[in-house]
Amino acid sequence: MSAADLLIAAAVALGAGVINSIAGGGSLVLFPTLVALGLPTVAANVTNSVAQWPGYLGGMAGFRREYTGQGRRMARLGAVSVLGGAAGSVLLLTTPSEAFDVVVPVLVLLASLLLAVQPLLTRRLPDRDDDAAARDPWWLYVALFLATVYGGYFGGALGVILVGVLGTALHRLQLANALKSALSAVTATVTLVVFGLFGPVAWPVVAVAAPASLVGGFAGARIAERIPATPLRVLIVVFGVAVSVYLFTRI
Repeated sequence: MSAADLLIAAAVALGAGVINSIAGGGSLVLFPTLVALGLPTVAANVTNSVAQWPGYLGGMAGFRREYTGQGRRMARLGAVSVLGGAAGSVLLLTTPSEAFDVVVPVLVLLASLLLAVQPLLTRRLPDRDDDAAARDPWWLYVALFLATVYGGYFGGALGVILVGVLGTALHRLQLANALKSALSAVTATVTLVVFGLFGPVAWPVVAVAAPASLVGGFAGARIAERIPATPLRVLIVVFGVAVSVYLFTRI
């Protein structure tokens, strides 16, 4: 890639980190950008996953106050996320790249639609300050495993899925949003290890995009309550649907 291409990748990664913390869906911006810059779809996907990893850490730092008293729960849910993320990452690397080329337009479209309906979902979730759901329901772990398998394989709009699952199970939307960042970071850490060792990662892109994603993730978490997420969400959804249509034409 040229210096100009790397500069574009860094700028988009900065924006993706902000988007992930505010509205979710940063992958729907960075992944197609990397494809447009010339990376094959699988290489763009694994590079996207590795490059955005620091952004999730930045998001965790921004939500750190919400994690007080949640150590045991985070350990349990984190262990499930490790297993799911590893399964999804291995699935991506062991199936033919042609299969990913076929399924990725569907995944991009699905992620875009999930992002579109997120406000409807979150409005239906109770947000209580009590700890009525202190004992996590058994189905939470099954749903979390399936969600993080998806996250390891592709990951677009994973945060939207996690907020829905956690919010429904825990009945505390604010906590669900904070745990979403932590579990996304765990899943991303697993993909970082698997893809870093065995995947076709474009490391020059990671070198410029990862620090930008870190800054964006932290900044997004700090300003999440000050920026209206709806216009940003609409823009990302429209962009994601357009990308999906474009990818369908390439099959």
